[in-house]
Amino acid sequence: MTFDVFISALWIVLQPQVLIVVLLASIYGLFIGAIPGLSATMATALLIPLTFYMDPVPAIAAIVATTAMAITAGDIPGVLLRIPGTPASAAYVEEAYALNMKGKAQLAMGIGIIFSAAGGLFGALVLLVSAPLLARASLNFSSFEFFWLALLGLLTSALVSTNAPARGLFSLCLGLLISTVGLDVTSGQPRFTFGVIDLYGGVSFIPTMIGMFAFAELLRGLSSAGTVPPVPAKESLFSNPFAGVWGAFRRYPWSFLRGSTLGASIGALPGVGGDLAAWIAYGMSRRFSRTPEKFGTGHEEGLIEASSSNNAGLSSAWVPALVFGIPGDAVTAIAIGVLFMKGLNPGPKLFVENPTMLTAVILTFALANLFLIPIGFLAIKGARYVLAVPRGLIVPTILVFCVVGSFAINNTVFDIAIMLVAGLVAYLMESNRFPIAPVILGLVLGPILERNFIMSMQIADGNLIGFFSRPVAAGLGILVCAIIVIPILRSLAARLRRPLSS
Repeated sequence: MTFDVFISALWIVLQPQVLIVVLLASIYGLFIGAIPGLSATMATALLIPLTFYMDPVPAIAAIVATTAMAITAGDIPGVLLRIPGTPASAAYVEEAYALNMKGKAQLAMGIGIIFSAAGGLFGALVLLVSAPLLARASLNFSSFEFFWLALLGLLTSALVSTNAPARGLFSLCLGLLISTVGLDVTSGQPRFTFGVIDLYGGVSFIPTMIGMFAFAELLRGLSSAGTVPPVPAKESLFSNPFAGVWGAFRRYPWSFLRGSTLGASIGALPGVGGDLAAWIAYGMSRRFSRTPEKFGTGHEEGLIEASSSNNAGLSSAWVPALVFGIPGDAVTAIAIGVLFMKGLNPGPKLFVENPTMLTAVILTFALANLFLIPIGFLAIKGARYVLAVPRGLIVPTILVFCVVGSFAINNTVFDIAIMLVAGLVAYLMESNRFPIAPVILGLVLGPILERNFIMSMQIADGNLIGFFSRPVAAGLGILVCAIIVIPILRSLAARLRRPLSS
């Protein structure tokens, strides 16, 4: 890319039409993302009819801005109400809500806004500078690498989600079992459907997530176990919500760099997307932290790393989409359709035939993430009014959103029933100190893990050594085995030292 191409692309992006589209799309994404159950993918899909009347750059800019803001806005109900707005937000919702219970809701949301924007800018830079290189590397990933990557995300979530790893593993296994409901990924035969046709498509993870976090929270609120976060003082309305963010960055600069790098790397893998990055980033942050005992009590370190990985993964998910026409997630799959509709066929030729337009599309990522800061500032300022609303009004309102969000996925009442059952199960689990976040991750990653395991076994002719036959797969496999074995060895060593000390 030459300097002239960059300047021409920048001029296209700074046109008033593009700026207005990004602003409106960001506001739209803010409202959609802050409502539990209404995902960034749904918000993007609803934009498609409007993109028919737009030029290519404004059309893609609308999709990028909506997605970036919706994913970031998913942190807002997580901080205030312990209800994650998106699957990625579920990774660190407990940490964010614990910070709110300390009276630091503005700091938690400020960290989410600033580091999401910074991570998104980092991902946009990666996309601009090294898109072809990352895409080529990601295409070399086979089913072996994807299996180990999915297993790594599952294990880190289960082992760090609670002080009792056995409980975390139980929750993870429950999520994996639920993910097996539906049609078999290889034979197409129904499994565990019990003759219910609605279960042939599997258990949808969004109604399950709404039930386990939102509806379960309502049940806790109706019981003696419910806790109400403090309402911020009126003076905080005039304070700077980003005041403590710089101090948090100075304490944990490596968390931002590690989260952004991890998000950019994982997001570039075709079919993975950025949601997994947030789970792995939070798990890694706790694993390598000097103060892991602070996690779960309202600690900024994990929030910084997971928030940074969110939008970094969102940006880099476009690497395989733009360079090879392979969608990195559901949003980029929609965007590829829009590009084809506008006559811009994604692929290697696009870099040669229309480099200015492609560079302009990439620059919209930086623009959208810059808009996150002022719009997020206004969102944080208005968020205190949510906590000021009497609980007698907010409970039925949340219940309505739970029902509407669950129904809107497949337009079936059956999903509402799934939401209610999942909420009851989550309430009983948390009453017995079982974490619920691993259940959601197991449900999301279960099909990916199973599909890649079966493909790998077929390729290796049933030989488990084949999972270590490729360099990257071997490295990931050794890392996963180390995560499993090292805690066991530490526990055994501690038991052996105990009699000697006594």
